[in-house]
Amino acid sequence: MTLQQEIVGNAMQMAVVTLQPGQTVYCEAGKFLFKTTNVTMETRLTGPSNGGDEPQAGGSGGMGGMLRQAMGTAMQVGQRVLAGESIAFQYVTSQGAEGTVGFAGVLPGEMRALELDGTRAWFAEKDAFVAAESTVDFGIAFQGGRTGMKGGEGFVLEKFTGRGTVIIAGAGNFIDLDPADFGGRIEVDTGCVVAFEEGIQYGVQRVGGLNRQDLMNAVFGGEGLSLATLEGNGRVILQSLTIESLANALKKAQGGDKQGPTGGLFSTHAG
Repeated sequence: MTLQQEIVGNAMQMAVVTLQPGQTVYCEAGKFLFKTTNVTMETRLTGPSNGGDEPQAGGSGGMGGMLRQAMGTAMQVGQRVLAGESIAFQYVTSQGAEGTVGFAGVLPGEMRALELDGTRAWFAEKDAFVAAESTVDFGIAFQGGRTGMKGGEGFVLEKFTGRGTVIIAGAGNFIDLDPADFGGRIEVDTGCVVAFEEGIQYGVQRVGGLNRQDLMNAVFGGEGLSLATLEGNGRVILQSLTIESLANALKKAQGGDKQGPTGGLFSTHAG
């Protein structure tokens, strides 16, 4: 069943979803805005890849089945905690008639509805996920290797598989690119990556070598020592505003900016 949705607004968009009777959508805790009275809401620790259900007494497989289900729930929750994600999902279902529900991201910016056909997964930055049909599976992926760990943003990614609609959000404005149109590879600020299709090779690299100009770029250019690399043929979504730049702008407006003229390398990270 195709998800009927409309993305509205400008500076901070929202997704207004029309649910058919019995249709279920789940969202990350904190992304729900409003619903009609015939839409029920339930909070669960598990995502739809685990059936969306908590362990039930007398469930399939007896005590062994309950134990396996509980361990699966604990693993899902543990992954999301390590990734800095919300530990719970909210499931909304329309009862008896069409229902309406609204969702939004947490930063001023755009939203996008991605359609999964079961052949390609999508990867997104942490906190990009807003809502999805119950036929879309949510998971955590780790990409970028050791350089990804050093590069910060983007090493821990959200992964969406299955069939159906998933709605994501980012900061600022979006631009869609295909690395194949630019010689097969693009290099971007690590905080600008919102999402990309399976088949795109994602990595994090050091900015140049240890020569004078590369050090000048890293220290005074505002990008730090790492860039994200995206290679291959597929859709990539970038955002014009990074969380770090927004946090620094807010600190500067409050008189608390400590990064001075040096930009990225010596900037004070929020949080």
